[in-house]
Amino acid sequence: MISLTDSQKIGMGLTGFGVFFLFFGMILFFDKALLAIGNILFVAGLSFVIGLERTFRFFFQKHKMKATSFFLGGVFVVLIGWPIIGVLLEIYGFFLLFRGFFPVAVGFIRRIPVLGSILNLPFISAPS
Repeated sequence: MISLTDSQKIGMGLTGFGVFFLFFGMILFFDKALLAIGNILFVAGLSFVIGLERTFRFFFQKHKMKATSFFLGGVFVVLIGWPIIGVLLEIYGFFLLFRGFFPVAVGFIRRIPVLGSILNLPFISAPS
């Protein structure tokens, strides 16, 4: 079992609340206030989980500057009051930032009993 420090536990909570507020803000027709709170909580939670220095190193790597610009630009656009455009920018930036993590996540999900059998169906799984 992985042991977490107290600051990492706080970060997991902040990140979870951030994702909840982002999801709830989209459900309620892109509510600006909920999306802004969700963005702030998500970024703060990420900083608590992996640390402030590692967060800056992750976001400001030379090859991730385009993705960081889209993601943080989307957060800024949501904060100034254009939620739909901001969320689209954030989603694009998020996929660019975390595209290296998606194959790892799919590999992990394939080992879960019910979801793994769904992901291993011939028309879903990638050909070898």
